[in-house]
Amino acid sequence: MGADHTRSAPPTPPGVRRILVVTVVPLFLATLVAAIVLWPRDAPRPEAADDTPRYHGTVTRVVSEPCPPNPAVPEGTPTAADGPCGTVTVRVQTGPDAGQEVQTPIPTGPGAPRVDVDDDIILVSLTDPEDPSVSTYNIAEHQRGKPLVWLAVLFAAAIVAFGRLRGLAALGGLAASFAILLTFVLPGISAGQPPLAVAIVGASLIMFVVLYLTHGVSAQTSVAVLGTLASLVLTGLLGLAATGATHLTGFGSEDATTLSMFRGDVDLHGLLLAGIIIGSLGVLDDVTVTQAAAVNELRHANPNLSRRELYRSATRVGRAHIASVVNTIVLAYAGASLPLLLLLTADSRALGQILTSEFLTTEIVRSVVATLGLIAAVPLTTALAAVVTTAGRGDTGVRSGGSTPVVPRPATDRAEALRALSTPPTRNTSPATPSGWPDPDRSTDTTW
Repeated sequence: MGADHTRSAPPTPPGVRRILVVTVVPLFLATLVAAIVLWPRDAPRPEAADDTPRYHGTVTRVVSEPCPPNPAVPEGTPTAADGPCGTVTVRVQTGPDAGQEVQTPIPTGPGAPRVDVDDDIILVSLTDPEDPSVSTYNIAEHQRGKPLVWLAVLFAAAIVAFGRLRGLAALGGLAASFAILLTFVLPGISAGQPPLAVAIVGASLIMFVVLYLTHGVSAQTSVAVLGTLASLVLTGLLGLAATGATHLTGFGSEDATTLSMFRGDVDLHGLLLAGIIIGSLGVLDDVTVTQAAAVNELRHANPNLSRRELYRSATRVGRAHIASVVNTIVLAYAGASLPLLLLLTADSRALGQILTSEFLTTEIVRSVVATLGLIAAVPLTTALAAVVTTAGRGDTGVRSGGSTPVVPRPATDRAEALRALSTPPTRNTSPATPSGWPDPDRSTDTTW
């Protein structure tokens, strides 16, 4: 999470460091206290999973054959019996029949896996309710463990190879993010805690751990932390106002409706707000870290810049960043909701009715609220970074780590500059050194 900016920041004056410590530490402690208060102590245990036996196997043969006609269905009516039909021979790898070959029907129906020879699949054992001594095998799905392991190894290797120590820190931050989500956010919401409060506290914990772990403990990181925290709170308030104004209930997706059947005590409206906050955090910390680093780089490149000039220059960087991030957010939500968008093309209702429906309004509100939070993060973080970067150093400019003042370039008369540009270059008549090169100690100043 976040961009990598490896240039070391100039030493922060002690007074500024004290102010940041006094500001950040209480916020971190308050987040910890809130996490302890909201920690799920009586989270409901998951319901008993399907106890249907599942075994691993490998496909050794696939035989296709024409499907028999179904007299109960009128001719020309598409049914599941249209195919594919046939048998699949599978060598069982686990279970009581390990090492044996069994035959199963070719999977059919919506979402059924397509199998070929040498595919690693998962078998389920089904018992005949009329005769429990008779059981049959069916193919449930493919085994995905090995491909996922290799993808994870490739993912980690690429990050470490490119980022080195920062890459390791990024992997640690990613692990911490998932740990907080799985141990606090999801169980807390399942236990009936307010989803909005759980999301803000959980996102704050992720922010503190990930930013300081990935980017180190510094004034620049503290500025990004403060900007991210302020933007998170603002995003939550904007989401609360937007969902209230549009009267969203949280039942805008099939997943939410299914969840309400299993967990009727979950506040789906609050869950919608929690999703907006968690979803915007990943891009939000990248924006704040980038803005804090941009101010630091501008100050390093030109220590003469005043706070206002730093703010204006870094804000221009932020505008370019936001322009691309907005497109990223919209495309991310569109990609996640692609089946929903395709369903809209088959809807015969008027466009106004489709846009104002619950499920599409939910996606619009998510995109707009997340974007507004990101836009607010740019001026907030940039202004704070400009104040921290110039605090204690004055606006006349002193190079970081030293006391040598930066001498401003002398003003040049416009006419003199034009005359110098229009004058043809003269032949070099300076005495040469024994090596044949001009004297390196001679003046190289131009007419300017």
